[in-house]
Amino acid sequence: MTIWRPDPSTLTSPLHASLALAIARAISDGKLRKGTQLPTHRKMADDLGLSVHTVSKAYESLRRQKLIDGQVGRGSYVLDPDKPNDQPFLLSSERGGGFDLSISRPAFSQQHAERFEQALRVLPEGLDPSYYLSCRPNIGHDAHRAAGAQWLQHCGLEVLPERIIMTNGVSHGMSAALSALTRPGDTVVSDKVTHHLLVSGCSYLGLNLAGVDVDADGILPDALERVCKGGNPKVLFLLPSLANTTAGMMPEDRRRALVGIARKHDLHIIENDAFGPVAEGRPIPVAALAPERSIYLTTFTKCTVSGLRAGYMAAPEHLLPALTGRIVVFGWMATPLMCELATRWVQDGTALELAQWQRRALAERYAIAAEVLKDWHWQGHPSALHLWLPLPKGWSTGSFVSYARELKVAVAPDAPFLTPKTPPPNAVRLSLGSIQDLDRFRQALELIAGMLGRPPEGGASFIY
Repeated sequence: MTIWRPDPSTLTSPLHASLALAIARAISDGKLRKGTQLPTHRKMADDLGLSVHTVSKAYESLRRQKLIDGQVGRGSYVLDPDKPNDQPFLLSSERGGGFDLSISRPAFSQQHAERFEQALRVLPEGLDPSYYLSCRPNIGHDAHRAAGAQWLQHCGLEVLPERIIMTNGVSHGMSAALSALTRPGDTVVSDKVTHHLLVSGCSYLGLNLAGVDVDADGILPDALERVCKGGNPKVLFLLPSLANTTAGMMPEDRRRALVGIARKHDLHIIENDAFGPVAEGRPIPVAALAPERSIYLTTFTKCTVSGLRAGYMAAPEHLLPALTGRIVVFGWMATPLMCELATRWVQDGTALELAQWQRRALAERYAIAAEVLKDWHWQGHPSALHLWLPLPKGWSTGSFVSYARELKVAVAPDAPFLTPKTPPPNAVRLSLGSIQDLDRFRQALELIAGMLGRPPEGGASFIY
């Protein structure tokens, strides 16, 4: 039987990292099955024209990722890629036996820790000294912006590198965009239930935040039209894809309708697309429909690993000077070393691979939620990080959060996500990615389901 080997022409520097990545992908794709014996270090080196040292480093990386194992005299064998592996670290809630469904974080595995550690080890190789010796350009280095254009293609957006500004994530870009497009006293419009940092950000900047009525597809065009006629807003803030909190996916016809109203009333649009390509087959970004008035924001923190604080802001040319000035004020420039790591992951395919892994992991968790919470109404999406759970009649958000805490389950209340004057919907947000072990994740949801099925007054005696 012929043993699979990577095509040596596809390997790039650093060679040991590229070889390890190629073998890891072959295991994930089923080309190398559980129990397959890999060639010896010497044989693999001879076949690929590499040094034995390079192959040894690649095999060692794969062992740390628990993708292969080896014994003296027996060689190296492929392990089961679906076998649960030890987590690289435990969150504080899991150490204490609690269940944290409140914090928004992507799911992760040992693979993520290994990839990040490997990237940090090889980061000095070929590194441009200007990335750590200088503090300019403020918009980001050319190579990083070029990789941004490549990544945005995966997000459905074609944009020139010259229109991209590097950020330390969506929150950094959102602050800069709001400041550049508004002045104190101006009005920003969004969904009534929106990103919690938009709520606090508008408050800090002295902006009026107006919530607009929505349906299952997002902001209602007629409702936006009424707000525009009555309040003269300056900015429309959108979370059209896997909206934080409610996990909605706005269809293309609704996106086009809102773009038409924005053009009619000369609204600028800030599009928060933090999840990037995690959702397969999603509609075209709003920024692609109205590039002349849209600021598009995305990041790697929600689709790869939380610690990769790097992102992209794409904007029309006439807004770049104002945005650059705000980037300077809110952080001078995005951290070049993090941007370099993100660039390498974009170029070698790691970022897209991890985003696709995230898609599969969230779909599995969504299926568990659909099973455990089948008797209750909630909103979600198979690719989203959250579920939005309206509470049964009789429960208040405060009493539900308090009672859940007594069971060592943390959930996010609705209040931080509400625009001013929005009546409380009496709901909680449940994160799908914050508990890494699937059995414990199911156990947490079962506790939630048990609470939903008990008389609401059962939580009244607990003080929050």
